[in-house]
Amino acid sequence: MPDVVVVGAGPVGLLAAAELRRLGCDVTVIERRPVAGPGSRAIGLHSPSLAALEPGGYTERLLAEALRVDRGEARADGEVLGVVRFDRLSRRFPFVATLPQAATERVLTDAAPAVERGVTVRGVVADRDAVRIGVERAGGPGEMRAAVVIVASGAGARDLVYRPGAVAAREYADRYLMSDAPAGGRPVAEVHLDRGGVLESFPMPGGLRRFVAWDPSPDDDAPTARTARLREAVADRVGADAAASIAGATSFRVRRAVAPRLRRGRVVVIGDAAHEVSPIGGQGMNLGLLDAVTLAPLVAAWARGGDAPDAELARWERRRVASARRAAMLASLNTGLGRPLGAAGDRARRAALRVLLAGPAGRAFAHAYAMSLDLDA
Repeated sequence: MPDVVVVGAGPVGLLAAAELRRLGCDVTVIERRPVAGPGSRAIGLHSPSLAALEPGGYTERLLAEALRVDRGEARADGEVLGVVRFDRLSRRFPFVATLPQAATERVLTDAAPAVERGVTVRGVVADRDAVRIGVERAGGPGEMRAAVVIVASGAGARDLVYRPGAVAAREYADRYLMSDAPAGGRPVAEVHLDRGGVLESFPMPGGLRRFVAWDPSPDDDAPTARTARLREAVADRVGADAAASIAGATSFRVRRAVAPRLRRGRVVVIGDAAHEVSPIGGQGMNLGLLDAVTLAPLVAAWARGGDAPDAELARWERRRVASARRAAMLASLNTGLGRPLGAAGDRARRAALRVLLAGPAGRAFAHAYAMSLDLDA
């Protein structure tokens, strides 16, 4: 029986497993997906995450593949309303590192135990001395056991741990279009805010840019229609050449959910399974990575000593829940800020951003977006 079974081989689960392995634990990682996803979902690593990943040796490898973005601009109709300067933060890593999620997973996979794929978890039951995990493999149903289970397999795994309705989830009406395109340009993040809603443009390695735009016609989900709407938004605010580089577009909605508890006996929940925040602002994956890296030493001590460090785990839980609530609040503000407005509201938003991004307020804004509000930053 392993010390720990980690359910989920996304960045958060892989980091938890890699850290536990580094700290001497016997760890098994199981994952429902038969192969690692090629997509590029979360792309930004903030300074607190980079600092927390450094003792394990991951940061250097991640930065070798990443693009360092040291500032962002808020724009409206071609006018710069203000600049967020990450390079002026008093941090070990005064920038946002952007790279595809697949690259982050590749670095963490190299440090984690081999992942057993094609395993669907059907149930998790904690006994006094172990946890029983009901699983479904290609050969049929089965059961695994572990001293501790860490559930890090995303929002879809929430029902494995929490009773129905125990975690209130709010789904926003907003929908967004997204594409990674070879648009090149400056290594500066741009957030365009005008009457039509937000358009975000983030630089990535290899001359790519990620475009995310508020979707004015979410009911028309035909691929060609999605692509046309995103191209139109980019053409209006960035330029025709950038719009022409977009080959296709996906769409997504956002939800907010923060579980009030992360531990039930020998089962601990981290990442999106425990708290789901809007990706507008790019804090969700970072929140989960900080969950994992701060939990691992406590679970490793538990495995070595046999007794759960209940006081330390309770303190960890309080800090991570509080940090998730702060991130969710900031994500909700970002979502509201990016909605379409009438002429008067748009003028008021521009005026407010000019004030907010100037002087000391601008530094506070940069700290908030760089995850300095996280209690483990």
